[in-house]
Amino acid sequence: MIIQRFIFKYLNCFRDEAQKDIVVRKRARVTSVCFVVNRQGLEFRGQSSSSFLRVTLAAQRGEADSCTIRSARGRTDHGRELHAMLATGAAVTTALAQVDREKIYQWINELSSPETRENALLELSKKRESVPDLAPMLWHSCGTIAALLQEIVNIYPSINPPTLTAHQSNRVCNALALLQCVASHPETRSAFLAAHIPLFLYPFLHTVSKTRPFEYLRLTSLGVIGALVKTDEQEVINFLLTTEIIPLCLRIMESGSELSKTVATFILQKILLDDTGLAYICQTYERFSHVAMILGKMVLQLSKEPSARLLKHVVRCYLRLSDNPRAREALRQCLPDQLKDTTFAQVLKDDTTTKRWLAQLVKNLQEGQVTDPRGIPLPPQ
Repeated sequence: MIIQRFIFKYLNCFRDEAQKDIVVRKRARVTSVCFVVNRQGLEFRGQSSSSFLRVTLAAQRGEADSCTIRSARGRTDHGRELHAMLATGAAVTTALAQVDREKIYQWINELSSPETRENALLELSKKRESVPDLAPMLWHSCGTIAALLQEIVNIYPSINPPTLTAHQSNRVCNALALLQCVASHPETRSAFLAAHIPLFLYPFLHTVSKTRPFEYLRLTSLGVIGALVKTDEQEVINFLLTTEIIPLCLRIMESGSELSKTVATFILQKILLDDTGLAYICQTYERFSHVAMILGKMVLQLSKEPSARLLKHVVRCYLRLSDNPRAREALRQCLPDQLKDTTFAQVLKDDTTTKRWLAQLVKNLQEGQVTDPRGIPLPPQ
């Protein structure tokens, strides 16, 4: 009861000083009592002449429904005596969350000023996954999207000739990370597309320099497009098909780093998985042959430098292409031999999904195939 009265006595203190760690000590029946409030929750330490007690309250998001006292003699549940501490911890967490939210507002406002923008970009990019409604806040705040686009446009002169520095790359990538947040949020995605904001990123995807700043820039730009296609929405595919995203992805798939190749192939895979996207790529021989040529080069490269993650996306693209009758006929002639033999058996030994896709691909290409008595494939009548 002494502990409970002590907690309620200092409850207001916790709320008022939530922006900083608070240590309150008071002599009670135990030799010393110490409460520590920080951004990880509320911690209670009590020390007596016979044992040292330490209680950690996981009071965030209401997850903590009981307390555990660790003592030198072992562990025992202690729910009733410290029930009030849970309520206090929840109150402190709420206060800290409010403090964080005020900082978010401050950083968003600071984006409008060139003097404070760089630090605001850095801080907001760190918080983009922990603030669920950050995207609407960015989109609807005055001048914020214009500031992010200004950061992107400011880099254009450093693309050609390629003079981009690591500092410039990091700064613009923080802006791109916030745009990715907007692109992936259901409340802002449609407006993001309607404003044609992805087009501002395409100059970055055109770059060919293999230096680290440019590779980081391309990868982050691909991440924004990847966040769009990950939603599997028809609106996204329809928009991308009106742009040059497919040839841009194919270029990166051919000559980018492994990670960039993986993201670019994932984007192509998502486009192919949509019926409209598959029909678009298979509509003309030029489109299909370009895709098939790049995929074939990737298979050849993967046979020399295996990557299970990248191979998985490549196989899925081939499998999806085999769903189109015209593409299926062409694949019977141009599917790389490495996908027909045991070249990738070791790489895929633990990947049952990709092995199943590969088996289905081979089966699709065998079905409906007509052969003459000499075993030569003939086109179906």
